[in-house]
Amino acid sequence: MDSFLVSSNGPLKGSVKISGAKNAVLPVMAAAMLTDGVSRIGNVPHLKDMRTMADVLRVTGCRIKESENELSIDSSDINHLEAPYELVKTMRASFYVLGPLVAKFGRCRVSLPGGCAWGPRPVDLHLKGLEALGAKINITHGYVEAICDGRLKGNTFSFPISSVGATANILMAATLAEGSTVLQNSLIEPEITALAEYLTDMGAKIDGIGTRTLIVHGVEKLNPGNGDTIADRIEAGTFLAAAAITRGKVKVTNMVPAHQGALLECFKNIGCKISQGDDWVELDAEGMSLSPAHITTLPYPGFPTDMQAQLMAVLASIKGTSSVRDTIYSDRFKHVSELERLGADISLKEDTAIITGGSPLSGAPVMASDLRASAALVLAGLAASGQTKISRIYHLDRGYENFEGKLALLGANVERVS
Repeated sequence: MDSFLVSSNGPLKGSVKISGAKNAVLPVMAAAMLTDGVSRIGNVPHLKDMRTMADVLRVTGCRIKESENELSIDSSDINHLEAPYELVKTMRASFYVLGPLVAKFGRCRVSLPGGCAWGPRPVDLHLKGLEALGAKINITHGYVEAICDGRLKGNTFSFPISSVGATANILMAATLAEGSTVLQNSLIEPEITALAEYLTDMGAKIDGIGTRTLIVHGVEKLNPGNGDTIADRIEAGTFLAAAAITRGKVKVTNMVPAHQGALLECFKNIGCKISQGDDWVELDAEGMSLSPAHITTLPYPGFPTDMQAQLMAVLASIKGTSSVRDTIYSDRFKHVSELERLGADISLKEDTAIITGGSPLSGAPVMASDLRASAALVLAGLAASGQTKISRIYHLDRGYENFEGKLALLGANVERVS
């Protein structure tokens, strides 16, 4: 099992190129199952999650070819309408195959998912949405069995709470439903918009893209898709946070600044200098005395929950009292105890972390509990004296392509050891 050895090496400086967004690729890979033929997806990062999703699709009968940052998915011969526990348990996004399979074939059997080891993230919204479209759902022996008579039927469904996964799953299913489906209180994350645009390229009829009300006019069949993946806004934000915590100056390229509004505003508020162009952002914190902040995570375009752990590491390096409240996942704080091992002063009260920052961080052995916690520990290690050993970085490998290599280009001292 691999670990990272991280040592402080001064302020990070330079330029880093951002990869495609895993959270955008995964639902698009599932969407390829809605058609017969070969779909192409470009700007695909080389990540563990991509390989897991590819294995799930192969089990159903898809043929997948991988080349340099590109996938081709041939869904012509899907013949096994089941996604097994052995694969789905390792990645929650595998559950995306549920909607496309039942929409196209009228039945499927998909294991209940696993994924990051924090908090309950139920799939009930996925199931209620499919039931609203006429699917009959039965859960037995840890599997979801979905069946419909003929095609799914268009309907109106309002998501009672925010859910990126459920929005994506029901949106995909509705493209092949008979009649029109109105999805209210949908999320407008860039990854959802990217999925809707890819589906439109396949021939889906979707109104309201980019709004909280999606109207899907079902069609009888879709064509193979062809499109490139948007840049990973969380990877981009993580490298900006790395510049802030080391008081460096880093230019992040191949990204979409418009997807980063709340995060960039936060960095400006704590005192970082932000410059940006059409596809780049530069964060300058050289020699700066940064200020504390109070952050609340919200659905897009609010501050992303996937950046709260990394930001918490930054705030721990800033003198004064800060707070981070997570309204999306109220118990997503397993990284707190590990940051405390590095010297951070953090207390928890329900869904809020109070950070008394400014105390020197010092290296120690720590353990990653999930994907974004892994990144936060690396950032803290970059600012800590001595050496930090981070174990269980397989979590990090799920979502960051060549993370240590990209950091090294900026002057970081990060070594992967087995």
